Amino acid sequence: MRIGVPKETVEGERRVALVPEVVGKLTRAGHQVLVAPGAGDGALIPDEQFVEAGAQLAATPDEVFGADVVVKVAPPTEQETALLAQSAVLIGFLAPLTNGAGVSAIAKRGVTSFAMEAVPRISRAQSMDALSSQANIAGYRATLIGAQELGRFFPMLMTAAGTIRPATVLVLGAGVAGLQAIATARRLGAVVQGFDVRAAVKEQVESLGAKFLEFDLGGDLEGAGGYARELTAEQQARQQELMAEAIGKCDVVITTALVPGRRAPILVTEQAVRLMKPGSVIVDLAGEQGGNCELTQPGETVIRHGVKIVAPLNLPSTLAEHASALYARNIQALLELMSGEGELKLDFEDEVIAGACITRGGEIVHDGAKAAAAAAG
Repeated sequence: MRIGVPKETVEGERRVALVPEVVGKLTRAGHQVLVAPGAGDGALIPDEQFVEAGAQLAATPDEVFGADVVVKVAPPTEQETALLAQSAVLIGFLAPLTNGAGVSAIAKRGVTSFAMEAVPRISRAQSMDALSSQANIAGYRATLIGAQELGRFFPMLMTAAGTIRPATVLVLGAGVAGLQAIATARRLGAVVQGFDVRAAVKEQVESLGAKFLEFDLGGDLEGAGGYARELTAEQQARQQELMAEAIGKCDVVITTALVPGRRAPILVTEQAVRLMKPGSVIVDLAGEQGGNCELTQPGETVIRHGVKIVAPLNLPSTLAEHASALYARNIQALLELMSGEGELKLDFEDEVIAGACITRGGEIVHDGAKAAAAAAG
């Protein structure tokens, strides 16, 4: 089986889909790996390391995209999709719920595609869960951004000149990114609170040494796949009212709440921002889906009412070396499930393979992707 690793071309994307460690395992298993020259530059991986691991450097982009399996990080551009062989298998983050036009183009090309964000969140597929591996990085990095932008100490300091009280941090959303943000803030010495509408995560938040902030919004609000389900208008209004008071007492607020395929819910209203102390910081990890803060400007840092609101995009790419290593292991695990004896063997009776499949036989087979494609026209 020939596996192609292109150089990512989306602006700001520094990750690479495979790293030398994983390339070595794949070549020893009998696969041929073709890597585009410079594919690992953004992750500080020179071409020589890929070659030493057993990969071949491709002479042209056509050679990479003409492989049996093409592994990517970002969704392919229109030009990249046109280079894919019609019998190819494409694996990567494909944004199936929001990238309707792109998924339609992949289907029309006749490519069988698998989205890493569509891998079922079941125990057997944990090693393939790229959403979680990358969210861990985003949560860690968000806390460091909060500490850097705050302009105050995170830990309590006892000095001859007196005692400095620790910073107070509130993390909204206790998924993988939120839990990592909580753990990192605790390691830095802050007093931390965590909030989530899913009652089941209370124990996880408290196990990290944080206090679980609870509001009565009418029962447990956990939805499919372990995500929080979308709140009703009444529940959102009640949550925002109760949240504003809690937010006003915090030095740093880190927001991580997402609903797949929907605009991110507003958790931090302008009124809540007004209640925060001057110099406080909000780090909004939901910027790519509109943001959890009413005043967020995706991809920008703005100051409103004396509060700095940071909405970074694609945070995992800022730690590209380790982000690539984790993502490559996710890809490796999925490839191992898809192959046997050095050949591609797709078993669509397998719930992981079937669940992650987006296009097949010239059709879009994923329900969410179908809806996105229909909306895109």
